[in-house]
Amino acid sequence: MKKLNQYDTLVIDEFEEEKFHLPVHSHTYYELIYIVKGDGIHHLNQNMIPYKGGDLFAISPDDTHYFDIHNSTRFIFIKFTDSYFSSNKNLATDDMLLNTPERIMREKILKETVLQLDEPCRTILKNTVLNITAYNMRKDVSVSPIVFYQVLSIFGLIREAMKHMELPARGYAPDNKQIIAYIHQHIYCPPKVQVKVIAEHFNIAQSYFSAWFKRNFEITYREYVNNLRTQLIEKRIAGKRMPIKQIAHEFGFTDESHLSNYFKKRKHMKPSEFGKGK
Repeated sequence: MKKLNQYDTLVIDEFEEEKFHLPVHSHTYYELIYIVKGDGIHHLNQNMIPYKGGDLFAISPDDTHYFDIHNSTRFIFIKFTDSYFSSNKNLATDDMLLNTPERIMREKILKETVLQLDEPCRTILKNTVLNITAYNMRKDVSVSPIVFYQVLSIFGLIREAMKHMELPARGYAPDNKQIIAYIHQHIYCPPKVQVKVIAEHFNIAQSYFSAWFKRNFEITYREYVNNLRTQLIEKRIAGKRMPIKQIAHEFGFTDESHLSNYFKKRKHMKPSEFGKGK
């Protein structure tokens, strides 16, 4: 059985078994599992899901699972890490960067039922998976744009099936007002307005968030956050009701000196000098 090592971002594994070789287990990576033939019960988290040929399962690092095989089953495992998609972000569509494959893999509803793929989607899925395994026999799949697009198409089929089955999904493109409201709510807590945190909160790929923000707001994310923070600090200073030490603490600065250096860089004067002019 093929396993991902520290150098792999994508591994394709195909095998047939009458008894599954692993007990209940989890992984640090993601798995798309396609059932070529056979049937049995897939024990996924706390759910027992009957499976048969043509079924597809999405397993994330949050999940535990194993297969209770009733009739000899042929599996195709498509295993990948977070970096597989981030390293190919230049090939991904905007939609897939907003609703990332990793997020789709974590959808709870996919752990509770089998996706119902109608024709021609069921045949397309089978052909796509077979195309990937065929390419795997002669090429390094992890760096192949052809395979990357094939893998992306599987997620397109998953989303189409979820829509057809009217399954609720968390993935969405956020409203601009929601983004701004989040920033204003958490501006006093620097860790919560870091790109990696806000991108994860709104289901946007971290590597794509800054470009997405600038396109939508016509200003860089860092500049927007700095402008907002500076404006609020100015109001505190102008109000003359809070000492600089308290203002520094409110906005998450380590001390008065940290705030003073930040303010001077932005306004070309110290907070105390700004206060005297008000």
